[in-house]
Amino acid sequence: MISLPHHNFIFWEENFIVGKEKQKGIYFKVSERERNLIEQKMTLAGVHNMSAFIRKMSIDGYVVNLEIPELKECAKLLRYTSNNVNQIARTINSGGAVYPDEVNDICIKQDETNRLFGKILEQLSRLK
Repeated sequence: MISLPHHNFIFWEENFIVGKEKQKGIYFKVSERERNLIEQKMTLAGVHNMSAFIRKMSIDGYVVNLEIPELKECAKLLRYTSNNVNQIARTINSGGAVYPDEVNDICIKQDETNRLFGKILEQLSRLK
């Protein structure tokens, strides 16, 4: 099973009014501790505008933060595989031979990538 600790992914919708169309204000006070918590959550979400952050959280009620180590590993494996496939294509296009070990290595890396993506999708499907 993989874990999903916090990271810098934020999902924003484009349904906010901007500029002079905003006419109503909402004002409230928070304790020093609450302000620190809000600022920490803003930092985790990669947001710098407190007003926008509080408005977003008040309207939609959530910011999704994900850190999936397996996703980084998948990206690494995909880069490795695509580089090797490109090298093989260049070799074949220039009339060269491809060694079975090279193709086998790509297949192994692709299987590992598929396994990791399966774990990631399984974990994401559990999010509510």
